Amino acid sequence: MSIDRRLFMSGAAAAGASLLSSPSLAASKSVADLRIAVVGVRGRGREHLMGLGKNVVAVCDIDREVLNKQAQLHGEKTGRTLAKYVDFREMLQKEDLDGVSIATPNHTHCLIGIAALEAGKHVYTEKPISHNVWEGRQLVAAARKHDRLVQCGTQSRSSPSLMKAVDWVRGGQLGAVQYAIGTCYKPRKAIGKLDQPLRIPDTIDYDLWCGPAEMRDLYRPQLHYDWHWDTNTGNGDMGNQGIHQMDIARWFLGEEGMAPRTMSLGGRLGYDDAANTPNTQVVYHDYAAAPLIFETRGLPRSKAAQKQWGSQMDRYRGSGIGVIVQCEGGHVLIPSYTEAIAYDRTGKQVEHWRGGGDHFRNWLEAIVAGDRSLLNGEIQEGHVSSSLCHIGGVSHELGTKMTADEIAESVAADPLLSGAFDRMAAHLRANDVDIDSETESLTLGPWVDVDAETERFSGPAGAEKLFRREGRAEFRVSDLGA
Repeated sequence: MSIDRRLFMSGAAAAGASLLSSPSLAASKSVADLRIAVVGVRGRGREHLMGLGKNVVAVCDIDREVLNKQAQLHGEKTGRTLAKYVDFREMLQKEDLDGVSIATPNHTHCLIGIAALEAGKHVYTEKPISHNVWEGRQLVAAARKHDRLVQCGTQSRSSPSLMKAVDWVRGGQLGAVQYAIGTCYKPRKAIGKLDQPLRIPDTIDYDLWCGPAEMRDLYRPQLHYDWHWDTNTGNGDMGNQGIHQMDIARWFLGEEGMAPRTMSLGGRLGYDDAANTPNTQVVYHDYAAAPLIFETRGLPRSKAAQKQWGSQMDRYRGSGIGVIVQCEGGHVLIPSYTEAIAYDRTGKQVEHWRGGGDHFRNWLEAIVAGDRSLLNGEIQEGHVSSSLCHIGGVSHELGTKMTADEIAESVAADPLLSGAFDRMAAHLRANDVDIDSETESLTLGPWVDVDAETERFSGPAGAEKLFRREGRAEFRVSDLGA
């Protein structure tokens, strides 16, 4: 059975209405009464613990050392004795929970999220909500089937400043939107490369950590965090940091679905390490009304700047990690999760919005109210923005290495795409990357065509194979026919 996008959206509305009258989700508890478990308590998971505070009654992590440490620290802060689990499945069977908050690596977000929904729990999941487009569709379908609230961790959606700026722009205050550019200029050093496989510490359940991903030897020096730069488990910086800016850009554009076609150009350049995701990339989402362009740069602004990694990154029109929304009468710069600045076409500042919100609190309050429409980062929104990252990755995977001149000729017909490539090429040359050589050439991906209704790839050849992965038998993501 195939569930098209219209059914996803109508299902969202219908399910939102049913929540208001569902006895199982009636407002019988206060926020303080909600019992939440956090899965994955290293790195970003610590922010989940802090954000959810005394609501946390259980923690789960595949690393026993991390698990014990964070359970003790959070217990001391809240005065609770937290239940501890290595396996999320055991936790879901034994614990009386209202919700599960997920801060694990990307490749297990949907596996754990769907299992929690099947157990009747509400879910907060980190971004991207999935590892591929198909997984995201299953998570949305599970949320609808089990009538539970799922929040995506794109916390900018809870910033009143950005809400006001989006309404202002979409209200036509600067005229029609012409395009949006998201930038992720974030310092990323080489992660290293081992001659022998990494020894996984005895405190870690590596089989469970791999989950649906292929269980393989690792040749990077550390297991944690650097999984982002391995396509087996992560989605590069576009799916790590860039998902936030991708989501903000799409929000300003007012696009509810995926672009009809997407292409990528880029590569992993400037060093040799064990990673395989691009550290330099341009992705072009060709929406009919106004395109969304996304740029990733992990190298500093120049070779000389590599002596001070992190302090000398590129900026484009004031944006380092941010978004530029270009309109007929000016533009809006969104330099952070909580700020937006509007300029007219002369460069004069005409509006300035500041102020963030509490994305975790928004999720908890929506659970108590039993109202999906109160969620600022509802799972369908998270699915679409995550998929934009995945489709860019698909184009890159299917791409061909080319010289700079060949790429310039291929993109010359589109001024925005050509301009983005020129900026990328200048950036790489400033870092002494020889993009005309065979060893450091860029990869130009094909246009990936997406059916707006079914969200399936209609071209090119080979794209459909990257729509999903089967996954290891014990950890396969549930197939809900979506």
